[in-house]
Amino acid sequence: MFRRAGVTALAAALLAGVALPGVAAADGQDRPDLRAMVQEIAASGFAGAQLRVHDRRGEWTGSAGVRELGSAAKPPTNGRFRIGSNTKTFVSTVVLQLVGEGRLGLDSPVTGYLPEFGLDPRITVRMLLQHTSGIADYTGSIPLGGQEFLDNRFHTYRPEELVRFGLALPPLFAPGTDWSYTNINYVLAGLLIKKVTGRSYGEEIDRRILKPLKLWETEAPGTRPGISGPHAHGYYRYEVAGQWKTVDITRQNPSWASSAGDLISTTEDLHTFFSALLGGKLLPAPLLAEMRKPHPKGAYGLGLYVQETSCGTVLKGMGGFHGYGTLMASTPDGSRTYELSMTYGDSDADLGKAYYAADGMLTDKVLCGK
Repeated sequence: MFRRAGVTALAAALLAGVALPGVAAADGQDRPDLRAMVQEIAASGFAGAQLRVHDRRGEWTGSAGVRELGSAAKPPTNGRFRIGSNTKTFVSTVVLQLVGEGRLGLDSPVTGYLPEFGLDPRITVRMLLQHTSGIADYTGSIPLGGQEFLDNRFHTYRPEELVRFGLALPPLFAPGTDWSYTNINYVLAGLLIKKVTGRSYGEEIDRRILKPLKLWETEAPGTRPGISGPHAHGYYRYEVAGQWKTVDITRQNPSWASSAGDLISTTEDLHTFFSALLGGKLLPAPLLAEMRKPHPKGAYGLGLYVQETSCGTVLKGMGGFHGYGTLMASTPDGSRTYELSMTYGDSDADLGKAYYAADGMLTDKVLCGK
């Protein structure tokens, strides 16, 4: 994930509501404020951006930038994209459903369900979902950057293999004593789902969430490298021998992320899912309350961020993947929401800073109504 950074200010001309060229809107509403925001986000260093907002004025969707480098076509406002760590919110929801059914214990040792890994018996299911297990991440043990990543981007990793990469490293801290965001926690959560149900986490997400909510554009791709349906292209920029290169990275085997981040979705499906979750349609109230209790160090509940802002608490999913960045966010009552997909291009801008600037701007203006 990206590091946090400060928020950039909107230009005065954009705030004045001047009609902007190069912004595609899908719903017919004239929202100069939102058109200005999606244009500002795309121009901050991304190839393109698509934004969906629900507020007191209704729903608005729009996009800015380009669908593909070298083309003038805008990103589709209903386009699919890799949602990265927003996958964790789906996985946590399924795990908590299993807790509600009595098939998993939230504070039970994980090793009781997955004895084959020899995990520290102090590590509980809750610790996986909240990133307090102390298990070192596997991501430093596989090539995820530079030419080596590109040469291996169609390689298949098994989730058990990823777990063993992490377990071969020293623990970060004693279980439950600290907080550190690590993907390995959610790879283990996916394996928990499979062990308890006999079906993969993707199959359980499909059975428990996607089909009931009619999220037809969301899928767990497994090892399939492509993105089906309309979508914007994502790019990877890297340096070789002092020269910068940009490669279309839309097609890649996402198995390295597994249940920590491989889902593909749309802004509409993310809105439907997050609204149903926060509205109590997917979890009983006590477990939803557990999900929304943040760790004091990471502001992270069980699969989502719980942030304090100038207008109170907001709930978020945040995700990055090679070529893609995604945000979904809501006020606790669901009255104001936004979902944003950003595709990376050939800009030399600090995309981590741009990602968090977009999040800060949308939080202030959409969720807080400033």
